[in-house]
Amino acid sequence: MGTSRETAFEPLTGDGPPLSGPVGERAGVVRTAFEGMLQIRRLTNTGHADPERVPAQWELHRPVRAVALALEAAGVAASAVGASGERTATGYRVCEGESRGSVRVEWVGPPGSGAVHDEERALAGCVTVLSRLGWTALSYRGPRRRRFLEVEPPAAGPRAQGVRS
Repeated sequence: MGTSRETAFEPLTGDGPPLSGPVGERAGVVRTAFEGMLQIRRLTNTGHADPERVPAQWELHRPVRAVALALEAAGVAASAVGASGERTATGYRVCEGESRGSVRVEWVGPPGSGAVHDEERALAGCVTVLSRLGWTALSYRGPRRRRFLEVEPPAAGPRAQGVRS
């Protein structure tokens, strides 16, 4: 008999193994999890004009999971890692950011995949997805001029989305 850990849903962060199993089945589970997140937002953000655009408290405590779920639900491709640690797919990689409560989103892929050439356009798409859901996503250039996003919950007041070099 399997444990609940084996059957618990985890959104793709880009650091896991390639997906196995039916794609349609995974899409249904992702859709259900995302709709659940939106329902939690509607129930807990009752004081906001548009409660679906404000991350719920549980998201703020698990920002990597929340951001990964948002990207996967939007149909953005996740990267993947093989058994020996090599990248096997091009896509987003979500991990903890530099500051507490922030998330870093990178566009990565196997050597020779062209991920570096696609990262500006791909990360701009991630900004669009995350901004619609109320996250603040700023674009930066890191080592070797590789782009990445620093994603944070919205500030108390209005805050502009933007690009930093």
